[in-house]
Amino acid sequence: MNYKSESEFLKNYDSSIFDKLSMTTDIVILSVSDEENSNYRKKSTKKMSVLLVKRKDYPYKDKWCLPGGFLEPKTETLEECAKRILKKETNLSDIYLEQLYTFDRIDRDPRMRIVSTAYVALIDKKKLKQKVENAKWFDILNIEEKNNIVSIILNNDKDTIEFKIKKVLKEKTTDRYEFITYKNDMLAFDHDVVILSALERIRNKINYTDIVFNMMGEFFTLGELQQVYEVILNKKLLDPAFRRIIADKVEKTDKMVK
Repeated sequence: MNYKSESEFLKNYDSSIFDKLSMTTDIVILSVSDEENSNYRKKSTKKMSVLLVKRKDYPYKDKWCLPGGFLEPKTETLEECAKRILKKETNLSDIYLEQLYTFDRIDRDPRMRIVSTAYVALIDKKKLKQKVENAKWFDILNIEEKNNIVSIILNNDKDTIEFKIKKVLKEKTTDRYEFITYKNDMLAFDHDVVILSALERIRNKINYTDIVFNMMGEFFTLGELQQVYEVILNKKLLDPAFRRIIADKVEKTDKMVK
């Protein structure tokens, strides 16, 4: 059939010939905070945490997942959807939010074909006052890689989640890997892969950007800042080298801590 104009074409257009597709956004909300320490003489250590939500409905009922939700296709963009979910889960706005990747594995959701665009949000946990039902902070206790298998352990006061992800080299020239679930019994969907992707992104950006300060309060010691870098990078840093890295990123104050 030949159409005389675009308006005529759109009037007769039959969208039912295409399969239906739904879009969601999932958010990896990360924070670094002080570990509880009953000995006031001992220096507090830092820990990195991720916010998870326990699912109340099928599929994956009673399993943990990232905060997320379906896109309103006629009223919002993906970023607006992510901001809406972030506001709902944390009651925070105007915080660091970065698009991560789009996850489109065909069987990632048993209900239907659902593609998710994930975001990373970095927050100072001290600003988070709202307690959301079924949401819990999980400390990232361990990240270990051996033979291209990454093992991660998450823990809170009641639950421990352990999962393993296989890294498969996709492009040797760009050192790009594909992440494939190796072991995962407690996280819903492909959120194990999403979490590792977010951690890798933050690690790769921490040395050449200022994103780490989204997890800090307005005032902090250099020692506290170094601990945050070490927690994210999962390695010990030499003091002189660290101070060179952040020399142009911080401003000295006359405030004291004791």
